[in-house]
Amino acid sequence: MDTKEAFKQKIEADVELAQAKLAELKAKAKSSAADAHITYAEHANELEQKVEAMKIKLKELSEASDDGWERLKVGVEGAWSSLSTSVRDTVAKFKRKD
Repeated sequence: MDTKEAFKQKIEADVELAQAKLAELKAKAKSSAADAHITYAEHANELEQKVEAMKIKLKELSEASDDGWERLKVGVEGAWSSLSTSVRDTVAKFKRKD
């Protein structure tokens, strides 16, 4: 397996985990009190936007040439870093509230 494909598969797996956390957050939002529901929903929407941005970066990576994908790698890593930090911080915030 080449480096590009291995990198892409790793990021895709990470995004799937982030989506699972997002689904958990949305479920908590549905079952929470009204005030908490709004807060959960706001954070879920923010994370959802970051997940969608990450998917766009992955699509760009998939379509990149073997020579050009290295240039995109930094952007993909940055988008993943932002998404994973947001997921981790949001989950930690709501665990403290539970």
